[in-house]
Amino acid sequence: MGRLVESLCPDYGFEVAGVIDRAAAEDPARWPAAQVAVDFSVGDAVPSNVRHLAERGVQVVIGTTGWQAHEQNVRAAVAQHGIGVVAAANFSLGVNVFLALAERAGALMADRPEFGAWIHELHHAAKRDAPSGTAIALRLALERGGYRAPIDVASTRAGAIPGTHTIGFDAPAETIALTHTARDRTGFARGALEAARWVHGRTGWFTMRDVLGI
Repeated sequence: MGRLVESLCPDYGFEVAGVIDRAAAEDPARWPAAQVAVDFSVGDAVPSNVRHLAERGVQVVIGTTGWQAHEQNVRAAVAQHGIGVVAAANFSLGVNVFLALAERAGALMADRPEFGAWIHELHHAAKRDAPSGTAIALRLALERGGYRAPIDVASTRAGAIPGTHTIGFDAPAETIALTHTARDRTGFARGALEAARWVHGRTGWFTMRDVLGI
């Protein structure tokens, strides 16, 4: 994802100030000066990455998943240094519209106990977290809509699948299913760059709903 973001930067008028690889991450003094950083690292690295970037006054787009257990500390660092952050489990436009549809579906199904809900997500074999951050976001969207019954969440890791997410509702006589399928990772990278352009000059904690005005 980092390499893909780097390759698409010229399309958005960005100049790449530098790349922080695993070796450079251990020595923040070597980090390049920049206005916005896009983090597609690993979950365990996010708290320290954001803290060091915040100390430098660099805005951050967090595309990494698996760090939410540390969210309180990350938010505290952001607030302390007054930077802007866009954090999202998934940056694609389609997925964020899908999340809005999931919230509406949760509202419509809130009073329909005959329908049981499930979420199934599929990703490539190398993806580390399961369920995916997007699957968790879909569950939260259903709950925000008012759906209170249990929601079964299942994950599949195989091959090179970029990402497929389905929410479904099953009753004795019928089934409803909504699916978003990513054909490649370009949409995620472009969404992250849209977020980087949007967050520049802003202060606070934001999501893709803010970026897209959903």
